[in-house]
Amino acid sequence: SIAILLYLARKFKTPDHWYPSDLQKRARVDEYLSWQHVNVRGKGSKLFLTKVLLPLLTGQPLPPEKVEGVTEELNVVLKQFEEKFLQDKPFIAGSEISLADLVALVELMQPVGAGYDLFEERPKLAEWRRRVEEAVGKQLFQEAHEGILNAKNL
Repeated sequence: SIAILLYLARKFKTPDHWYPSDLQKRARVDEYLSWQHVNVRGKGSKLFLTKVLLPLLTGQPLPPEKVEGVTEELNVVLKQFEEKFLQDKPFIAGSEISLADLVALVELMQPVGAGYDLFEERPKLAEWRRRVEEAVGKQLFQEAHEGILNAKNL
């Protein structure tokens, strides 16, 4: 949860970029973390549920129009994310990775795990993903997402 991440960042005095002491940068992180629950998390999880979990439970795929509607909801949120949070910055809070970037990319990997490559036609988002992966470490990132990226094979 977000509360646990913030607790851990404070308790273990992580490097400042994760949860910046600069009030403006911290406000950007907090703004994203507050916004993402019903937006990126909500819409990304809904697509994963619609394309992977519900068909797995029912034994039948959902109607294409249902999947298209859920995908469009996510596309609206992705546009907002790019325009309002990424803008022309390398990361959400500026020039360094933060908890906001980490949380955002983790949530976006659910639709990818459902077979929707949301980075394919969004170069700004794809570049941001590349920067986040590099900051975390590509091998660690792949290990952390191995399960979700293979979920559609269930």
